[in-house]
Amino acid sequence: MAGVNIVPRAGGGRHAALAACICLGIWAASAYCLAQDSTSAACASCHDVGQKMGGLAHSSVGCSTCHVKHEEYPHPAGIPKPVCAGCHQQVAAEHARGIHGQEIRKGNTAAPECNTCHGAAHEVQNTKTEKFRTAVPETCGMCHSDVATAFQASVHGQAVAHGVAQAPVCTDCHGEHSILPPSNTASPVNSRNIRDTCGACHGDVRLARRFGMPADRLVSFDASYHGLAAKAGSQTVANCASCHGVHNILPPSDPRSTISAKNLAATCGRCHPGAGKRFTIGPVHLTEARTETAAVGWVRRMYLWVIPITIGLMLLHNAGDWARKVYRLRLSRTAYRSRPAAEPQFRMFGFERLQHALLAISFVTLVWSGFALKFPDQWWARPMLLWEARGSVRSMVHRIAAVVFMAVATMHVISLIASARLRRHWESLAPKAQDIREGMGTLAYNLGLTNKRPALADHSYIEKAEYWAVVWGAVVMILSGVTLWANDFALEWLPKSVLDVATSVHFYEAVLATLAILVWHFYSVIFDPDVYPLDTAAITGFSTRPRDTESTASEIEEELTPQS
Repeated sequence: MAGVNIVPRAGGGRHAALAACICLGIWAASAYCLAQDSTSAACASCHDVGQKMGGLAHSSVGCSTCHVKHEEYPHPAGIPKPVCAGCHQQVAAEHARGIHGQEIRKGNTAAPECNTCHGAAHEVQNTKTEKFRTAVPETCGMCHSDVATAFQASVHGQAVAHGVAQAPVCTDCHGEHSILPPSNTASPVNSRNIRDTCGACHGDVRLARRFGMPADRLVSFDASYHGLAAKAGSQTVANCASCHGVHNILPPSDPRSTISAKNLAATCGRCHPGAGKRFTIGPVHLTEARTETAAVGWVRRMYLWVIPITIGLMLLHNAGDWARKVYRLRLSRTAYRSRPAAEPQFRMFGFERLQHALLAISFVTLVWSGFALKFPDQWWARPMLLWEARGSVRSMVHRIAAVVFMAVATMHVISLIASARLRRHWESLAPKAQDIREGMGTLAYNLGLTNKRPALADHSYIEKAEYWAVVWGAVVMILSGVTLWANDFALEWLPKSVLDVATSVHFYEAVLATLAILVWHFYSVIFDPDVYPLDTAAITGFSTRPRDTESTASEIEEELTPQS
């Protein structure tokens, strides 16, 4: 049209070129396929192999892909047979790395090659079909007949026989081509990897729901001693296969099962001699509020009440105390800080300071190593894991610290028995009814419920609560810890539920003790404004903490009374 300029659309040339390339590629592929078809048709004039390959894995592969010099007739002699690696390079490399490929290189003529498992080149089945998958145990059984027999009788083998497509076969656990011996750390059936291999199915919530399997087996194993030790790299701790078997896995209801009630003692006894001979082993996979024993449930519920109530009261007490003292020291009209510093008071003998130092070191080490055993993935646990390639450093450190802790407790008891001077020094920590009145009165004062602050004894409820908490905690932790340490003896002479209770008590008591030290003791000796930044009694034996009398209590009350 006159007066109209036709402007090509931007990018039109590029689109046209791309379309041309695509068409050229389709044409080339079609030409190649037609050439293959024509070649295969020519081969079919003499060979009927192509007709037999219908529906098989290589049915779409032309003859010329594998057979060289096919166009010469008669076919020359000595033509090399086609090798699978020509097309399947990655699979061939995996097979060469595996134990089968290693045996072939050693000259073992019985070691399986590609056609041993997949059939001859013209008979290769499609590996994605259910028929091929269900035939895997039988295929492996051509060489591993004993293993195949055990597998077919197992819960997995029975599921495969009943057509359960999700049931595991040999290749699900051992791998397909790169099959490695169990001693190889890269093998999925190596002791380090068993948990993940079994967990691929037993940790799958959808599979568990579909087939009615317990969904908590992986979680409960990970939380157990066995699971935590395995996670840390232990090669000797029991894993799934240690208890359930390898190929002969049977349900607990089967009397042949290694975990049936009749055989459980023998199974556990392989690692814990004598276990289950006097008492029934009981549940092994324990999870909170579901499969835990009644005693463990009582312990858990008790501590879930005791810990927040106890620590909560400590926090309220100390927060109120801190606020009151900061007000007196910084904001009150009468400058409490202008009073002369308190005279240092004697608090601890040298022998007592030594005990305190050993107690502090052992306690901190026990807390760190103990929680590192329970929570190995946390950042603060990783330093200990750096040295665990050769052994369980966390367990060793924890037990050494436990021995020091028990030695300190023994030293304290013996010193009180042997020394009258020390005994008189510690008599002031004996509980009295006055302690309850002082504690309740001070808590009410700290919370602002009253302005009358009771005078405190030289060793008040604060020190007494600390001391008797340490005594109680030491008894509980030593008894439960020794029970766990001597687990073989405990399993032989006591019900397994005692170990379960000891495990629960040891953990929750450790949480309570750690929080109590952080909230109660650290406030008393560090963060209390009267002694900040540190009460030096544990170092020098003398404390500069102001000590209450009736007069000082009255002075404090006057300071907080509004002036008219």
